[in-house]
Amino acid sequence: MPAPEPADPGTTREWPGASNALGSEPSAYLRQHAHNPVHWRPFGDEAFAFAAARDVPVFLSIGYAACHWCHVMAHESFEDQDTADYLNAHFVAVKVDREERPDVDSIYMAATQAISGEGGWPMSVFLTPEGLAFHAGTYFPPTPQPGRPSFRQVLEAVHEAWLERRDAVEQNARGLASGMADAQLAAAVSLDGPPEILDRSLLSEAVRVLARLEDPDGGGFGGAPKFPPSAVLEFLIRHAAVQSDTSDAARDMAGRTLAAMARSALCDQLDGGFARYSVTADWSVPHFEKMLYDNAQLLRAYVHWVRLRGDWVMPAGEAALVASRVADWMLDSLGLGDPAAPEGLASSLDADTVVDGVHHEGASYLWTPESLEAVLGPGDGAAAARLMSVGASGTVSAFGSPLHPGRQLTGSESRLWNRVRPALRVARSARTQPARDDKVVAGWNGLAIAALAEAGAVLDRPELIAAAESVAAYLVRVHWRPASGSSGSGSSAQVLIRVSHDGVARGISGLLEDYAFCAEGFLALYAVTGHRRWYRFAEELIRGACARFVVDGTLSDSVGESAQVFNAQGQHPGLDPFDNAAPSGAAAFAGVLLSYAAYSGSHEHRAMASNILSLLPPIAGRAPRVAGWLLATAQAAVAGPVEAAVSGPAGPIQRELHRALLASPSPGMVVAVQSGEAGEEAADDGAVPETRAVEPNVPLLEARTAAADGSPQVYLCRGMVCDLPLRSVEELGPRLEAMTEAAG
Repeated sequence: MPAPEPADPGTTREWPGASNALGSEPSAYLRQHAHNPVHWRPFGDEAFAFAAARDVPVFLSIGYAACHWCHVMAHESFEDQDTADYLNAHFVAVKVDREERPDVDSIYMAATQAISGEGGWPMSVFLTPEGLAFHAGTYFPPTPQPGRPSFRQVLEAVHEAWLERRDAVEQNARGLASGMADAQLAAAVSLDGPPEILDRSLLSEAVRVLARLEDPDGGGFGGAPKFPPSAVLEFLIRHAAVQSDTSDAARDMAGRTLAAMARSALCDQLDGGFARYSVTADWSVPHFEKMLYDNAQLLRAYVHWVRLRGDWVMPAGEAALVASRVADWMLDSLGLGDPAAPEGLASSLDADTVVDGVHHEGASYLWTPESLEAVLGPGDGAAAARLMSVGASGTVSAFGSPLHPGRQLTGSESRLWNRVRPALRVARSARTQPARDDKVVAGWNGLAIAALAEAGAVLDRPELIAAAESVAAYLVRVHWRPASGSSGSGSSAQVLIRVSHDGVARGISGLLEDYAFCAEGFLALYAVTGHRRWYRFAEELIRGACARFVVDGTLSDSVGESAQVFNAQGQHPGLDPFDNAAPSGAAAFAGVLLSYAAYSGSHEHRAMASNILSLLPPIAGRAPRVAGWLLATAQAAVAGPVEAAVSGPAGPIQRELHRALLASPSPGMVVAVQSGEAGEEAADDGAVPETRAVEPNVPLLEARTAAADGSPQVYLCRGMVCDLPLRSVEELGPRLEAMTEAAG
């Protein structure tokens, strides 16, 4: 190592701006680090300009509030004064909440995987002052471990390379950025031109590949660690609804995974809600953070399994119970304000619980035989321990094991569990609870709106629909803001802001995924309620997304949010077609465009969806696990999707027809219902600006009249071409089933 420099350019004396600058940040994750001795700065031009002025690299640390290993590295390294002193002296340290800045996370995750062969959080990336990555990893321990250097060793090696081999460092950084540019160009999709023709055989091939990847005993795909395959489940359920030579295989894979997760430690057996992932292949040891995006997607998957109307591997009644508990957990644990009328839904619950000042992973959720007996008494306590796989040796820590049966309960076991569960819930609620990250992310709330609305309709729980409308109104009121520099007059001057804190939106504009997830949520809410304001707002989001993210006919995930990100991806717009924890923005946008085309009759938007689906052929048969939502959208496109219009006056008959349509598993079906109540549209109390009772009808409903005697009827259509209308559920069921089967 070279001799120490004669002056320390990282000290506060030499650089007056050098101090921890996170104290005023709204992000819970950034505020967790506000008292570190590390001189953290938020991601932005100022931090990179400071690095350029000092002629030092940027150390970029990316994580999120609920992340267990982020807490571990913070305690071991970022709270250590000696480590902080070295970091401050030789780097500019930048903290990023990946949930607020997925654009930053995405490109530097790709760089980390290219450099180190691994990815995850906390992510540790070393950048030039221009934002180009040249070294990266994930968690680094405080002392060396087999195959992994200590964090201090990494810092020293990077500092030495920066001083002694700068040309090579910068050349490697430029080469990596060039490689990122090539990847962006390879994933580029043009939305101009005629629609691509979808080869429906890709869908069956994807099912066959998934069958080879399935863990038939444990459920899910691959080995440990194992994540909920939410988008893949949506594809499998849609594929199972259409008769083909692979529909039974799709149905059984979906059922096995849904059943295994529901009966496992991944699912909170007391309060509902799913943990982020399992560190074991049998789902028995979860990683305990609970994320809104996971639970919103899984709620929808279980509701859609109920809609499939078959018990097979997982009884529909059991799936309905799981879905109800997930919905209740989302509102009770993540709902901001009144859970019945939430002002948005919070992002997550922490993986850790702080006990006596120390972070313990999952401590709130763990039990020992003794703690069960202390609540339930010796007899029931011992029986509950046997039933819920709680042994003398804790599977997670000294705090014990998570509750899970690992199998379907018998009748007597269910009665026992239903009897003791309330007492255990009360006892657990008295424990110290994990922290909640209260930021509201627009896109994730959009996912939740769709899930709550459909759950309310299928499970006959109107209070869930009311909650979905409350969340939707919050997004419109808080996140739909005038564009910078505009007067705010007219929807074209509005933009969707990604994040809000305490009812105030701030930070970057929404990314493609935010616009797509929110539009998906509003279209689902319209289908369930018939309230046209939600359709109109979805339409505004789709128009906004087309104007913002389609440049010269090419789709991108974000637009000009950061010069450093643009540099890191080789100065080319980026598009990631692969699903991660949530569907990719491109896949979600394709689904929204397809649904909107079905409602509006727009050939332009249908063609755009088809062109995004052109991403499928290279990956459907090779990596279907990361293309679940593209596959689900393709399944809907193959099915039409069916367009259902309910005409005629409101009342019991119309509600019965509407309910039957919402209970159908027809892939991607869109449902429009004639509301007709002028008062209903006027009773919006300002949730959507400039909404009026006289607004035009949804195009799918135009010219779809009531029967000659004035009674309601249903038109079933594809491409706005409709069959003869149907007037009863008895007629509707067989015809809808025949149309769905005809799509196979």
